[in-house]
Amino acid sequence: MNGFWIGCVAAGLLATPVLAESHVSGDAAAGEDAFRQCISCHVVQNDDGETLAGRNAKTGPNLYGVAGRQAGMAEGYRFGKSMKEAGEKGLEWTEEHFVAYVMDPTAYLREFLDDSKARGKMAFKVRKEEDAVNIYAYLASLAE
Repeated sequence: MNGFWIGCVAAGLLATPVLAESHVSGDAAAGEDAFRQCISCHVVQNDDGETLAGRNAKTGPNLYGVAGRQAGMAEGYRFGKSMKEAGEKGLEWTEEHFVAYVMDPTAYLREFLDDSKARGKMAFKVRKEEDAVNIYAYLASLAE
């Protein structure tokens, strides 16, 4: 009987990271509308070069596959020093981190890095938390 419970606990522990990584609570359809705020700087372009969202803007990084990705690691984009450092310190774009970041990029990086001089290159702030959550859901849905 002990083997059964040990197996159950082990299976639960192994499944926990998968569940955490895939946690998306927003509405992807609403996120598609809210993403219009982002298209002047960002594009979502898959590995085949197909544009899924946006207008080929290159001011910010390609957001394809951003959900669950390590911060500061998108190919083809030159990230700022603070974002690179945050990625090196383990910042991963979970819903929680993404939402907090897009609502105030510089303040988020300063808190995450515990560095009052840290700066984000992204000047825009998503004003509504609901929009930020929905944008994350939308971006996650594009990479499925």
